[in-house]
Amino acid sequence: MIVARYRTAITRYKLSRPLSVAIDDGLIDGTTKVFDYGCGRGDDVRNLQQTGISCSGWDPVHYPHNEVKPADVINLGYVINVIEDAAERKLALQNAWSLAEKVLIVSARLISDAREISAPVFEDGYLTRLSTFQKFYEQHELREWIDTTLGSSSVPAGPGVFYVFRDEGAKQSFASSRFRRSRAVPRLVRTDIIFEQYKSLLEPLMAFFGTHGRLPEEYELNEVEEIRKNIGTVKKAFSVIRHVTGREQWDTIRQERAQDLLIYIALSRFGRRPRFSNLPNDLQIDIRAFFGNYRRACEIADDLLFSAGDNEQVDRACRTSTVGKLMPTAIYVHVSALQALPQILRVYEGCARSYIGSVEGANVIKLSRAEPRVSYLSYSNFERDPHPALVASLTVPLQTFRIKFRDYRESYNPFILHRKEEFVSADNPLREKFAKLTLQEERRGLYSDPSIIGTRDGWRNVLHSHKIRLVGHRVVRENPVSR
Repeated sequence: MIVARYRTAITRYKLSRPLSVAIDDGLIDGTTKVFDYGCGRGDDVRNLQQTGISCSGWDPVHYPHNEVKPADVINLGYVINVIEDAAERKLALQNAWSLAEKVLIVSARLISDAREISAPVFEDGYLTRLSTFQKFYEQHELREWIDTTLGSSSVPAGPGVFYVFRDEGAKQSFASSRFRRSRAVPRLVRTDIIFEQYKSLLEPLMAFFGTHGRLPEEYELNEVEEIRKNIGTVKKAFSVIRHVTGREQWDTIRQERAQDLLIYIALSRFGRRPRFSNLPNDLQIDIRAFFGNYRRACEIADDLLFSAGDNEQVDRACRTSTVGKLMPTAIYVHVSALQALPQILRVYEGCARSYIGSVEGANVIKLSRAEPRVSYLSYSNFERDPHPALVASLTVPLQTFRIKFRDYRESYNPFILHRKEEFVSADNPLREKFAKLTLQEERRGLYSDPSIIGTRDGWRNVLHSHKIRLVGHRVVRENPVSR
């Protein structure tokens, strides 16, 4: 049987998902050199070059004479799933890894991508009608194969996409950054002569504390020496900052940073929890500052992780959460409000993300109260559509980890959302607009029968019966039809 591998290369009009995800994750920018190993027709190479990123590629069919060379980031994009020979597949992965100076991106198609497979079985995959080969993986199967073949623990970047880091410290920095909430430093509430005079020295100190929740060691901030010359100790400089901003918000930042660290350490059990000496220096200092030592931090983190596996504690956290739409069997939260959830629920969701990575396009997360299950839901135009429709869902059962994907794009009568303000945090700038719409709809009696408004058709029927229509996030009466 001859497999026509050359037919597997497709034409791409936009950047492939693995490279797009790597850019979003900050692994590729204008300073990064990228090499696409098995680049097919070279569309990803051209797309990256057009954005100013240094990129070249090689392909055994389309660009066999191009130089194969090392780079910061090597992309092995949807290559291994089209190689029918298991030994050759393994060699392709090893060759790509040998070229990666910082990160290898490995991607392959998942069983959830295959829908209903009708192609004949061939080797350990399937032979398509075009005589091409396709192997579909479970997420955990793909990760285990990568890790075993390379002898290095990979990091899930998304469904069917994994990062393999050359440096363990860089890997842990990336892993911890996924659970570090972003927070603006406190604003000034009063003036101070010293602050205004040395603002250029104090603002970097504020930014450092905002990131780490602690004061820097002498070698961690370039401005420390100048601060000492002009103000005194770093602690004295920070007292000036607290004077002009207030103390409470800095205390909150410190508490939040400790929580973020615990979540990262708790979820590191799903990989191979690193030795303390393998952590980057700033993480080591953070851990000592908040917990005294690594062992103590791990003990507290493990207790947190185990509590996320206790259904009663999870359900209690759902019921007491100040953010999220609570339903009888689950709590729903917009991705922008994920960090505002109780710590146990962040770990609960993190268990799924540690397995699947980031789900592209998902903007609402559903945390089941009845069983250990996390769903990533994609709703169209959440911000602009007053009642956005469900486009797709990806569910991760935390017991079997056999992900389930459902596509609703062709659905004639999709599910829609109501009360959007409940999904977002209190400080979301759109919350007030969402809440005003809900109040108008309640006053018009549009929610009197919740059983029929959950779908687009049901909702349209209710609007029609009440002679109501929506203009953006406003309720208006239908104009009477002239006869």
